[in-house]
Amino acid sequence: MSPLWLVIAIAIRLDTPGPVIFRQPRAGARPVRVGRRLRWETTTFEVLKFRTMYANADQTLHGELVRAYARGAKGAGPDPEAPYKLTNDPRITRVGKVLRRLSLDELPQLVNVLRGEMSLVGPRPLPLYEVAEYQPWHYERLCALPGITGLWQVEGRGRTSFDEATLLDIEYVRGWSLGLDLKLLLRTLPAVLSRKGAG
Repeated sequence: MSPLWLVIAIAIRLDTPGPVIFRQPRAGARPVRVGRRLRWETTTFEVLKFRTMYANADQTLHGELVRAYARGAKGAGPDPEAPYKLTNDPRITRVGKVLRRLSLDELPQLVNVLRGEMSLVGPRPLPLYEVAEYQPWHYERLCALPGITGLWQVEGRGRTSFDEATLLDIEYVRGWSLGLDLKLLLRTLPAVLSRKGAG
């Protein structure tokens, strides 16, 4: 995939000044053995994405949206396909809009997979300020490695409320199987191409 990565990197640099890769601390999980049992421990890691916003863009806008979203508010835009997404975000670049629409900004997360910080399939890797809004029952979604794709990415995206999105991730954690992972991988491309809930 290196030719595609190179084209994307060049497009980002020609469009706006700044780094090609965006890095952000995210909530993750790792298995820890306690005697004969295995339990999951919450951890943080640095997620990698292609930069889709102007360099040094203010992150408080998204943080405020997430806090409102966690309390049941809908998104700031009129898109009925993504009522819980911040649409027409002024921080997103021209190239960034294309990358997000096609979910190509997620490709560098393959490096996170190779590092063992993420899996191809799993719950969404969330910003720390989103986890800060959690109620106790939400933490069950952190009992698996976060994934590039998953049940929420295939069935929910920007169409689900905060609690609905968390329940989809918990459903994945409770029902995990290799067959489910393969099914979700096969359904990811059609979900991306349909652009439903992408905002």
